[in-house]
Amino acid sequence: MLSATFPYPPTRGGTSVRTFNLLKYLKQQGHHISLGTLRSPDVTFDEIEALAEWVDQLAVFNRPADASSPSSLRKMQQKAQRLADFAVSGVPPSVSTTHSEDMQIWVDQQIASDLFDAITCEHCVNEAYVPDDILRKVPVAVVNIHSSVYGTCAHQLAGGMAEKPWRDRINLPLLKRYEHHYCQKFSHLVVTTTEDQAQIQSLSGKNNIQVIPNGVDLEAFPYRVQDPGGQQLVFIGAMDNLPNIDAVTFLAQKILPLIRAHYPDTTLSLVGARPTPTVQALGNLPNVTVTGKVPEMTPYLHESAVCVIPMRTGYGIKNKTLEAMAAGIPVVASDRGLEGLEVDGDRIPLRALRANTAEEFTEAIQRLFESIDLRRTLSANGRRMIEEGFTWAIAGKRYEQLLCTAEVSDNRDSSPRSESSRP
Repeated sequence: MLSATFPYPPTRGGTSVRTFNLLKYLKQQGHHISLGTLRSPDVTFDEIEALAEWVDQLAVFNRPADASSPSSLRKMQQKAQRLADFAVSGVPPSVSTTHSEDMQIWVDQQIASDLFDAITCEHCVNEAYVPDDILRKVPVAVVNIHSSVYGTCAHQLAGGMAEKPWRDRINLPLLKRYEHHYCQKFSHLVVTTTEDQAQIQSLSGKNNIQVIPNGVDLEAFPYRVQDPGGQQLVFIGAMDNLPNIDAVTFLAQKILPLIRAHYPDTTLSLVGARPTPTVQALGNLPNVTVTGKVPEMTPYLHESAVCVIPMRTGYGIKNKTLEAMAAGIPVVASDRGLEGLEVDGDRIPLRALRANTAEEFTEAIQRLFESIDLRRTLSANGRRMIEEGFTWAIAGKRYEQLLCTAEVSDNRDSSPRSESSRP
């Protein structure tokens, strides 16, 4: 398994949650796992030792450091060079600038060892470590696409939320070409929603795309025992993630003032690690608290009346939505925040309230503040949906079935492999 993001602890947020819980399930089923990953400066030795308990072989490499602060002219030259390199190589700067040569050497050695039945890339950025002819060397090669890089860029441009629109307009056709190319070398592609499946299929032209949703560790997110009432709002997630930064800014600056016009005591907690200066500045607004990294998300969820998820960009099922529902917290979320989930409609129990504009969020939150029956309905229905379809045990079993079934059907080497290498 390859993960450019260090996947521990699972409370780190982002791609770490999915990666860790899938490898945890595979290990619990008795599979042999070798994990190659990168560490950023905030990863501790205790976290490395804890992760090592969940794999048979752990290889940790330092994430390539950013260059020292260059001059403005040098920055412009570097940007131009990265764009030129992207156009020639077909590899986006977000992939090439974080690529570790040391980890590449390790991956090449592992592939050459002929000991493995499958190689998985836990997020598409890891595809850079996998050669185009991988299926000649390893029977099964899977890329676990958390979200489409082309689709995310296109959506941000269409919604006016691109950080640098001029750059993204230039990059868009290059990203489309990149996504099509890297998908070709894998035997199987994995996505989290049917929407992602349709998009990746149109981009790649491939049909071997499996939908495996995210899940929740029900022990880590127990169902709350009582409704706390009050007017406490919460948002959870990694606070250095661009879609999350956009969402919390929209929430704190546009939605919260409308709520406080009717409920002046309303408070908002922004809970998650690595808050950027933009997020930290939101803590200066009235009744807004930015917590930074916390040991557990659950207490903040259990103490809140409503979890608000006003995502305006970012593809795939949102872990934050699943975790809030598992904990029994009524959710008000955007279409993007509810992607991949059936929460309303004909013959579907009401599991969350849907809103997309600041006014719609205000109306939905007010309804929940004023009705304990509605809060109880969403709480119970949301938890039931998670238990029945969105646990990591369910997701892990599907991932295991894909890897093992694919290994049998796609094995191109008829010679027997070492018994010690079998899953």
